[in-house]
Amino acid sequence: MKKSYKIDVDCANCANKMEEAAKKTEGVKDATVNFMMLKMNVEFDENADVKAVMKDVLKNCKRVEDDCEIYI
Repeated sequence: MKKSYKIDVDCANCANKMEEAAKKTEGVKDATVNFMMLKMNVEFDENADVKAVMKDVLKNCKRVEDDCEIYI
């Protein structure tokens, strides 16, 4: 399953950090962040609990960029 989320991030470098953090989250098959569009596309592992995984993604992203936001 793939989903798209609106994000709030200040710079392209921070967006790259968010993308890497999302990719390392358990339950995420792949993730891409488009800084210009302020969007994060996430592909989830089969049978993943999307809401729980996205909470973990947000937590991991906040570790690398504390003022970022993902609108879940």
